[in-house]
Amino acid sequence: MTETHMPRVNEPVVEEVVERDADYRRLRTVRTVCAIIDIVCWTFAIVLLVHIFLVIAGANATNGFFQFVAGWADGITLGLDGLFTPDNASVATLLNEGLAALLWLVIGALLTNLITRVALPSGHRRAWYRRTVRP
Repeated sequence: MTETHMPRVNEPVVEEVVERDADYRRLRTVRTVCAIIDIVCWTFAIVLLVHIFLVIAGANATNGFFQFVAGWADGITLGLDGLFTPDNASVATLLNEGLAALLWLVIGALLTNLITRVALPSGHRRAWYRRTVRP
């Protein structure tokens, strides 16, 4: 090593400690919670959409994958199973579970928007639309 890279014997060691402030922790926590809510709601909506596809496509109802998806779909339909009762079972599944999938997406968007508005200052919120007026 050259002399410029060698540490000096009597030189004090200076350690820099970077502390993250409370705003950073709160921002990170709120965004993590909102991401988890988004993932859960989108997963439920996708499961319902897969079940709709399997029913409309006429998949084998005794198949293990179909039963797995149908079991999940039955648990996350938000009580909308018999809301629409057309004669065709495929259309009933499309309407009932399609509405439940849309509601899951709306619920997720509303929850994350509410949490963000309550817990974060205005500068750190997601902006859907921001209008700037220039003089």
